[in-house]
Amino acid sequence: MARGAHESVLSDVRAWLLAGKRVWLCTITETWGSSPRPAGSWLAVSSDGDWSGSVSGGCLEENLLNRCIAGGPQLPQVIDYGLTDQDRDQFRLPCGGRIRLLVEPLLPEPDLAHVEAVLESLAARSPVLRSVSLATGAKGCESANAGQAGVRLQSETLQHGLMPDFRLLLVGAGEVARHVGEFARAADFSVTLCEPRPTFSRGWSDTGMPLVQALPDDLVSQSFNDPWAGVLALAHDPRIDDMALLAALNSEASYVGAMGSARTSGERRARLASLGLTSQQLDRLKAPIGIDIPSKTPAEIAISVVADLIAVRHHLRVARPSL
Repeated sequence: MARGAHESVLSDVRAWLLAGKRVWLCTITETWGSSPRPAGSWLAVSSDGDWSGSVSGGCLEENLLNRCIAGGPQLPQVIDYGLTDQDRDQFRLPCGGRIRLLVEPLLPEPDLAHVEAVLESLAARSPVLRSVSLATGAKGCESANAGQAGVRLQSETLQHGLMPDFRLLLVGAGEVARHVGEFARAADFSVTLCEPRPTFSRGWSDTGMPLVQALPDDLVSQSFNDPWAGVLALAHDPRIDDMALLAALNSEASYVGAMGSARTSGERRARLASLGLTSQQLDRLKAPIGIDIPSKTPAEIAISVVADLIAVRHHLRVARPSL
C-alpha cells in the first residue's frame, strides 16, 4: 500500500534515527501571500545530509539543508523567510510571500519512540495530535479527532494535528487509471490500482503504480472504508465497477465516483438501486466522474477527476473547526 506524504517523511526519519543519525524536522507553521506548500508540510534532514519532503518549490531547501548539516539548532527554533526584500530576492519567494517554519531536532533517544507512536497511529488510520515544547524540545502525541487537523504555533508550543493520508482505490487498469494515478500521486494522494481481470492485469506495465489482483469489494472493506478514502470505478465494465460501487456506497469513503457518459451513469444508478442501494446512498455517487471541463481524452478525464478529488480533500480538511 502506498504511503502519504507525512507517513513517507516520518518513515525516513525513523530509518535515520534507527541508524543513529540526528535529524531535524522542519514544519511550515504559517504562510502569508503565495506559497508553493501549505502549512503542516515537512522537510526532514539528517546529520549526513539525507533529506525527505518539501517546504517550498526548492528555494528554501538548500538553505535549510546547509543549516542542519552545519549542526542545526539544539532546541526547536522558529525561522521566518521573506521578511525583507533581500530575503525575497535571495530565496526567490513567489509574489512577496512569507513562510514561517519550526526547525525541530530529533535524537535516536528519546525521540524514536515518539516517531514510532505517530507512525503507528497513522498506519491504523487514526488521527493523532503532535505537540512540541519550544522551550525544552519535549514531544508528545495523543489521539485526535478530525476537527483538530492542521498546525498551530502558540507562544511556546507547536500543535500539529495529523490526519491519515487520503487513500484512493482505482478500479480497472487502463489509460484513464494510469493518468489518474500519476496526477493523484503528484498531488500527495496515496494510490492503489485494483484489477481482477487476468487479461488486463497481465498487460499492465506501469511499474510506478503497482497493481493488486483482487476483487474490489474486498479491498474496499479492508482498506478503503473511512472518511479519508476514495473509490474510483474506471474499468468501464459493469461486472467490476458495480461490485466496487456497491461496497463503496456502503462504506465511509468520502469520494465514490464512476467513469461513463450521462446515459451510462443513469443506467448504472438504476442497476445499483435494483441491488438494494437507497436514493440517499446513490446521491453520494459522482457519475459522470470529475468536474465538467468538458473532458474527452484519458489525460483530460484524469485532470477533471483529480481536480474534483483535491476539492473534496480540501473541504474535508477545512469543514471542521481548526485547532
